[in-house]
Amino acid sequence: MAGIKFTTKDIFEQEFKISMRGYNKEEVDEFLDDIMKDYDVYEAKIKELKAEVSRLRNQGSKTASSMLNPEPIPERPEFARASTATNFDILKRINRLEKEVFGKQISED
Repeated sequence: MAGIKFTTKDIFEQEFKISMRGYNKEEVDEFLDDIMKDYDVYEAKIKELKAEVSRLRNQGSKTASSMLNPEPIPERPEFARASTATNFDILKRINRLEKEVFGKQISED
């Protein structure tokens, strides 16, 4: 993209030579006024887009860093207890469950 050659101030301060057969000065001034308004709109749009690019880059870097370094998921207490159970505790629980299930089946037959 080519650099911007004129600013709004440059257009406003531009002076043209007067000749016998030239353009209507008022028409030229009106046209230059419209060009200056367009420049102001373009400059505002460029600032807005640069700010959005900056915001998206920051958001993208935060997302990328969070994906690389995810926060650890806190362990829920019931899972913490289950993981600390020993084989003996598990066998005792299975034994109680078997007595409940099979003990009732035996009495029904």
